[in-house]
Amino acid sequence: MAEPRVEPDDALLDRFQRAAFGYFVDQFEAGTGLVADTSRPNAPASIAVVGFALSCYPVGVQRGWIARADAAARVLTTLRFFWNSRQDERPDATGYKGFYYHFLDMKTGQRVWQSEVSLIDTALLMAGVLTASTYFDANNASEQEIRELADALYCRIDWRWACGGEKTTRQGWKPEGGFLHYGWDGYDEAIILYVLALASPTHPLSPDSFTKWTGTYQWENIYDYEFLYAGPLFIHQFSHAWIDFAGIQDDFMREKGSDYFLNTMCATHVQREYARRNPFGFAGYGRDCWGISASDGPGFRTLKIDGRERRFLGYAARGVPYGPDDGTINPCGTVASLPFAPELTLSALRHFCACYPDMTVNSKLPSGFNPTLPGGGPAGWVSDGYFGLDQGIAVLMIENYRSRMIWNLLRQCPYIGGGLRRAGFTGGWLA
Repeated sequence: MAEPRVEPDDALLDRFQRAAFGYFVDQFEAGTGLVADTSRPNAPASIAVVGFALSCYPVGVQRGWIARADAAARVLTTLRFFWNSRQDERPDATGYKGFYYHFLDMKTGQRVWQSEVSLIDTALLMAGVLTASTYFDANNASEQEIRELADALYCRIDWRWACGGEKTTRQGWKPEGGFLHYGWDGYDEAIILYVLALASPTHPLSPDSFTKWTGTYQWENIYDYEFLYAGPLFIHQFSHAWIDFAGIQDDFMREKGSDYFLNTMCATHVQREYARRNPFGFAGYGRDCWGISASDGPGFRTLKIDGRERRFLGYAARGVPYGPDDGTINPCGTVASLPFAPELTLSALRHFCACYPDMTVNSKLPSGFNPTLPGGGPAGWVSDGYFGLDQGIAVLMIENYRSRMIWNLLRQCPYIGGGLRRAGFTGGWLA
């Protein structure tokens, strides 16, 4: 009997990457260019998801999934909306001081859910804006307008205001009460924020703001891996979607003899080792079933399963090894680990396909699944609908693994290189 045909790695990745890219085609609002936070009915736009969309359109063009003219038109609609939307202190505006509210109405662009003017989400939006402006370099009217609007949007941001009188940036601002009473503390996804803020030609942060932030870092030894700790997987991935950190170092990493790429590689191995050890006995966890991150969850409830009390969470930033952990895996976070641990990640993706067909239907990966909580199939509970952040990080990191496209593109963006140098990064491609 003939052995069953094994799908080649590239075909496997192409299938899942294309399905994830489809999210940004399907969830696009033609009037504003905004993209929904989730595929669930009546979901608002997330400005971070828009940033991922703007970064994914070039991938779609290169892969032949969308025409260049169509992608450029989508980008232009989005940039025109943000440039012309209302920027003031009123609570129903779209943004303030060049920043934007975290969640916006898809059709009007007005703030929803009393969300905050979000610094990190604006930074992710701008990463997409600059990706699009670097990619769309043709000498025609639409692509030239993309570049002009992108530069204007980036230069309008008042990063100094965003510090609220402190040395480091605040996490957000609301018209009802001013700045949120906390900033960035400990390693997180904010490197992209600081790189963009330091490079600003109009309102830059000073380099000591970055140094003050890295002074809150927590270096740990977990399972014999020494690395800069953060529990959720997305923290180790998001800035890497745009910036190639391999071989470049800031002062902190020079002292440790590492870099942020190697650090994320260590964090990925820690994730897998945690799942292999499975200290809380969750169903499914193992060498090929790992990936604990910010994700959707079964909802806040406590159930007794197989004689053991289990507390489940809703949407939460899950992390290892210190938690929280309720048995929920984010498979998009697993797939986004490709550049850092390709063999481990490909093995996990094949495991998902073989063991959880109810979770990988149509080659789309949900925000979370939890085999510990019984559901309609072997994957147990599976998140309803799809989340834009998950689909975006999957598209970009698969592409960086396959072709290094986004990394190579952003090396050409002067703001990225300038911000890294102001933060003290040296070596590698910066040399």
